[in-house]
Amino acid sequence: VQVIAERIKALRQARGWTQSELARRMGVTRNGINSWEQGLSMPSLSSLVELSKTFSVTTDYILGLEHLQTINVSGLSERDVAILAEISDRLRMSR
Repeated sequence: VQVIAERIKALRQARGWTQSELARRMGVTRNGINSWEQGLSMPSLSSLVELSKTFSVTTDYILGLEHLQTINVSGLSERDVAILAEISDRLRMSR
């Protein structure tokens, strides 16, 4: 449960969203988001799927079963995908 809570919070914060903003995007209450992030409750299966779509990650990533975060590149040009790959590589090397 704690891994899920940490992933949801980190994904939300990485986008600069408040709990209220995420709640609005998902059609749930801010208290619901807070409960997930505190590890007090678990997202339902449908909410888990919606979280994965909202954040463009797999459900396995949110559940802590997968360590790789993915980016949905559908609709992007080959050039844009290449730019994203280059940025990702640079960020990994700067750590």
